[in-house]
Amino acid sequence: MAIIDFFDRGWRINPEGTAYIQGERHWSFNEIGALSCQIANRLLADGLGKGAKGAVWAGNDVKSWACTLGVCRSNAAWFPLNARSSIDDILHVLNSFDCDVLFYQSAFAGQIDEVRSRLSNIRQWICVDEECGSDCSLDQWIAAQPDTAPTVEVDLDDLVMLSPTGGTTGLPKGVMNTHRSTQTFVAHFMMSCHYAADEMPVNLAAAPMTHTAGLLSVPCTARGGTVVVLEKPDAGPMLNAIETHKVSEFFLPPTVIYRLLDIPGIEKLDFSSLRYFLYGAAPMSVEKLKKAIDVFGPVMTGGYGQTEAPASIAFLTPDEHFEDRRLAADERLTSVGRPNPLVRVEIMDDDNRILAPGESGEICVRGDLVMKGYYKAPEKTAETIIDGWLHTGDIGHLDAQGYLHITDRKKDMIISGGFNVYPSEVEQVLWGHEAVQDCAVIGVPDEQWGEAVKAVVELNQGAGVDE
Repeated sequence: MAIIDFFDRGWRINPEGTAYIQGERHWSFNEIGALSCQIANRLLADGLGKGAKGAVWAGNDVKSWACTLGVCRSNAAWFPLNARSSIDDILHVLNSFDCDVLFYQSAFAGQIDEVRSRLSNIRQWICVDEECGSDCSLDQWIAAQPDTAPTVEVDLDDLVMLSPTGGTTGLPKGVMNTHRSTQTFVAHFMMSCHYAADEMPVNLAAAPMTHTAGLLSVPCTARGGTVVVLEKPDAGPMLNAIETHKVSEFFLPPTVIYRLLDIPGIEKLDFSSLRYFLYGAAPMSVEKLKKAIDVFGPVMTGGYGQTEAPASIAFLTPDEHFEDRRLAADERLTSVGRPNPLVRVEIMDDDNRILAPGESGEICVRGDLVMKGYYKAPEKTAETIIDGWLHTGDIGHLDAQGYLHITDRKKDMIISGGFNVYPSEVEQVLWGHEAVQDCAVIGVPDEQWGEAVKAVVELNQGAGVDE
């Protein structure tokens, strides 16, 4: 299936139903479906279908997400931009990934002039929510377009998502995910997170939709359910949304879960609507996980994935947190679950030999979940995918029951609050300080963030600097 087919499945099931909610605004499947068709038709009219690249520069926003759906419907490739990234990082990604069309929120209009002055490859500039300078609004841009789905030929190996990711150098690489790899993610989620045929899930998109929450919303809409969109994962609005909208599923990185658990009286709130509270993107404290189960109920769902194998290498389902109706042993709770059905996971040594259960080595993955490769970087692709196996850079083992454990990382990357922090980028900033002679940046364990960034600094002679 093409990735847009999952939205269209929900559209067919529940055309008049609410697909998305943001604030007081409710968007039906008919509205978002028609809007995505108009966007796709305009892209195709401008020759921006298969092979084209469409970027969306926005925070969590329903209309901006509709642009993502429109790009996918035209069979162009969507690549997300992190709204928190520096202008230099944004420029690097837009240039390196050959962006053809840029959709942006007016909140970023002040930075668009600089981007425009330094890039020449972008053919279309569309402001999602209003007219901005010489750029027309999304509504103006699609005004003459039909709101019916265009006929587009799709091959499962066509590029549909081009995601920036870094390594120890910190320079973003473009992960090429296809309809094949993204449909495998959706299939994994729908197999692991069950609903009855007549149930309509409610997904809370509080984490960035450009990071994980966007992809995790797709199975919900495929079932005809509703996605409640929050601008950011602030505790008050999240807790209010769960109760108000009877949220049944959502994802947060551990650091945000820890903040929720610290709220006085949280255990007295009503979380009875929750079915799946997904955590991942960073290690989770076992003690905090146990507390989360006490507070939110038997709904915690662990996940392990990478951008290169999107979001679903393994799941630790809610029932797997228990054994014989009691909380499972710490050995189970520290795992990321069993590998999902449509992917093969093995542990390999440095000579690419498969190791026995219990032996530690690099976690390697193969199957339809794995990316096509890195954009315009065949040498990096060849370093990462060897004989069909994706080498994740994570060190771990499979236990006797088939549960996957991550114990370390080969790479120097720091994961803080679910986001990647590259030591070399931080070092570059520190080296630019007039007092700094030399420095080294490392990750250290942190109760709230999973890892915190620590800098060891050598000062210039006679220089002084406070913390």
